Amino acid sequence: MSKNAESSVRELLERGVAAGLFPGAASGWGSGSATVGKAKLFPEALPVSSNTWFDLASLTKPLATTTLTLLAFRSGTMRPNMAIGEVLPRLRGSRIADLEVQELLTHTSGLPAWLPLYCLCEGRAGALQTCLSAIDLDYQPGSRVEYSCIGFVILGLMLENISGSRFQDLFCQQIVDPLGLGEELGFLPNQEKFPVAGGAFRPLAEERLVEDLGLDRRWIPAIEPGLPDDGNSRFLGGSSGNAGLFGTVDGVYRLSSEYSLGGGSLLTAEEVALATRNHTSGLEQARGYGWQMAASPGCSAGPSLTDFSIGHTGFTGPSVWLEPDDGMARVLLCNRNHPNHHNSNLHPIRRRFHTLTS
Repeated sequence: MSKNAESSVRELLERGVAAGLFPGAASGWGSGSATVGKAKLFPEALPVSSNTWFDLASLTKPLATTTLTLLAFRSGTMRPNMAIGEVLPRLRGSRIADLEVQELLTHTSGLPAWLPLYCLCEGRAGALQTCLSAIDLDYQPGSRVEYSCIGFVILGLMLENISGSRFQDLFCQQIVDPLGLGEELGFLPNQEKFPVAGGAFRPLAEERLVEDLGLDRRWIPAIEPGLPDDGNSRFLGGSSGNAGLFGTVDGVYRLSSEYSLGGGSLLTAEEVALATRNHTSGLEQARGYGWQMAASPGCSAGPSLTDFSIGHTGFTGPSVWLEPDDGMARVLLCNRNHPNHHNSNLHPIRRRFHTLTS
């Protein structure tokens, strides 16, 4: 079955390259892997390999931020019902001060989906909490699910404030080092040491969004090789709770497998059960802590995965879905934003990939 699946997946991904969905892709699942295309087209072509580091974009949310939050629950430094204002004093008295960690984790906080924080702060990272304190809520907390990058930026700030460490250092100390993933996952990857897939040459998507809001796009942080596609993460030094993580297929596979029922070498069975159950029953999406559940209408899981599967996607093209029962992850990484931003719909190819590997 493995050989046949590898051949079928490779053919699927080659069709994606031919259709212009992405220049290259790497995939992995319980019994196989397949890589196709180019990690970089410019300045010189570089083929994708199993060692290629991709910009994981919003996979940062479940893999890094959620995992660090669960470890903070374990240590007692954070609680699901802890309010933002308890950890970030400069936000006390603001509209968002009473929002709870569990509302941020489940995207039920009422916070906007996205804001160009770099514009609101006029390029001053030190003004971030002041800018956050002026944010209005879009809806009553707990009444609906609206995916929010801003909520995970705030979670990252909370984790930094509680630990006294930078987010990328906390990730390395508490996750990468214990799991031995130093060659597979990290922020601000060393391009002399690791082959890093190419990104966009210009932040075209953010330029459009910023202009639509009537803001000045000169505050958009410059895109450079090795920096994340996400502008808010670049604004915060390349590491934030919402984006910035880079890594390989094996790195994503191994860390996501910590969320198998029964736990792993880092997470306990109780922590996995807490993170992977549906916390948003009756709302628009089925959400665990940081993870989306396959029961969510229209998600990228497809019909071959059970409703209890958990997963996530990222703006640069990556996705991971895990069946907690058997611990099998399905990882598909690509660089659809290289060399220019392409808002191609990857859900059909993700769903087909899941079927071929089932």
